[in-house]
Amino acid sequence: MPEGHTVHRLARALDALFGGQALTVSSPQGRFAGGAALLDGRRLASAEAWGKQLFCSFVPDLPGGRGEERWLRVHLGLYGAWTFAGDGSAEVVHAIGAPRRRIGERETMPAPAPDSVPGVAGADDRVSDDGAWAPPAPRGAVRLRLLGTHAVADLTGPTACEVLTGTEKAAVEARLGPDPIRADGGRGSLDEARAAFVARVRRSRVTVGQQLMDQAVIAGVGNIYRAEVLFRAGVDPWRPGRDVPAAVLGSIWDDLVVLMRDGADHGAIVTTRPADRVPDGGGGRVTRQNTDGDDGAVPRDASFYVYHRDTLPCRVCGSPVLTKELAGRNLFWCGVCQG
Repeated sequence: MPEGHTVHRLARALDALFGGQALTVSSPQGRFAGGAALLDGRRLASAEAWGKQLFCSFVPDLPGGRGEERWLRVHLGLYGAWTFAGDGSAEVVHAIGAPRRRIGERETMPAPAPDSVPGVAGADDRVSDDGAWAPPAPRGAVRLRLLGTHAVADLTGPTACEVLTGTEKAAVEARLGPDPIRADGGRGSLDEARAAFVARVRRSRVTVGQQLMDQAVIAGVGNIYRAEVLFRAGVDPWRPGRDVPAAVLGSIWDDLVVLMRDGADHGAIVTTRPADRVPDGGGGRVTRQNTDGDDGAVPRDASFYVYHRDTLPCRVCGSPVLTKELAGRNLFWCGVCQG
């Protein structure tokens, strides 16, 4: 499942490709036909993320956008993904979302030539009779298609895809915890968001490791950020939330603000400090990053302290990294550094 920084990048991509345009909205699969009809022909006013939830504002294609605003809500879940194609006039991302091992998307991939797109026979299939660009045919079970002037975006396999009123959107947001990437944390200010997070964790005996994955406690944190931020704080993930000092929880929030915003800006999760970035030499499980192969990028096997490094030596103390299932997900930690 994509972590929150990826959904923020998705919102930015949709804004860049379609912001201000009246879009043709359809459901090639047919399962979202009613919702697509409500959005078809409207302008995309904005796209935003709150944790792992994507919200796109659609307004009538009238001067000033007069009329009722409608919101598209998408949650990718485990198997959802967006794929993109363009006419070559601008760089577009290729895909955001599944498969699960992918951390984010390949950033600003040039639009592929028509004859290089799988399932597209040649250039003639991408040009209409009047010489204008024509998007590729939908591939697979496309729940939702957004078609603009220069690009198309297809959504497949989401956990949630629905059209909401402003009141309904607010109700969804009210169930979410603060988001470290949002400018105000989703609580009016980062200070208020920080305080809300600390108070929520400390009033529960549920382990801090489990609470960090609860989107009602903090929005956008997934399995990677959970494991890594607890290691960086030296906190035992099995410790009850109410037993973690408020100052320590505050520092965890502050660390997430920095780490997750960096992920949103650069498209890769890197949590190791420079002195600890010693590659594992091929050991451990491979976790793909978008920056793989980029000059100067942190190697994938030097990016994390504990995530997917079970049985390998801790980068700080040398003890084997541990793993155990917690609430249906594998938790990674160092029993010495976090003891």
